[in-house]
Amino acid sequence: MSKVDAFRALHRNRPPGDPLVLPGPWDAASARVFEEAGFPALATPSAGVAASLGYADGATPADEMFAAVARIARAVDVPVSADVEDGYGLAPKELVERVLQAGAVGCNLEDSRGGVLKDPREHAEFLAEVRSAAAGRLFVNARVDTFVHGDKDPGRAIERAALYVAAGADCVYPILAPAAVLPLLRSGIQGPLNALARLDGEGWAGPSPAGLGELGATRVTFGPGPQRRAAAALQGIADSLKE
Repeated sequence: MSKVDAFRALHRNRPPGDPLVLPGPWDAASARVFEEAGFPALATPSAGVAASLGYADGATPADEMFAAVARIARAVDVPVSADVEDGYGLAPKELVERVLQAGAVGCNLEDSRGGVLKDPREHAEFLAEVRSAAAGRLFVNARVDTFVHGDKDPGRAIERAALYVAAGADCVYPILAPAAVLPLLRSGIQGPLNALARLDGEGWAGPSPAGLGELGATRVTFGPGPQRRAAAALQGIADSLKE
């Protein structure tokens, strides 16, 4: 079985309360830690990678992002999905080839640019072209930014999701959707549903991954949370070295 087929299989037939948990490595070292911990696949966070490269979220040049993803994918044997933001303005065929050349088997593509939601039908057409160019070689996770840059209306998120699923998206990711609306989103969205688990200090700022699974999530990712917690731990080490 190819890595992309293995990655797709991980999303199928998930029982409630047992979502696919995908930690987000920001460099090769963190990727190896997650792999050695036993996670079956990984999903890079663009914000975490940006921080590791010294950029603000959304400011990483495409070449540097793809190079970082390549280092992560090369360091581990498990499948890696890459957050490639809004596609960096690349044509679908070039975007697909860049992701594949980096060694990733999946990608996140968000439906906003510069803090503004894209026209959902135009974005659906873009996703369809990506899907066609990939010819089954990539798992496409369509991020829905209604709860980040839109009016936070679950109905509008469902409408966008339906267009993206019809365009061939393998999974839909309504990032920052409140836990309370996940059951509604689950009932209105076909196929796998990605939810964000938020880390806070030493615990969860909201439901745990299992809790999100009970609410309808098929898979759970963490954004830059692990990288930020690691940075906080490193700050503690730095402070102790000064004493």
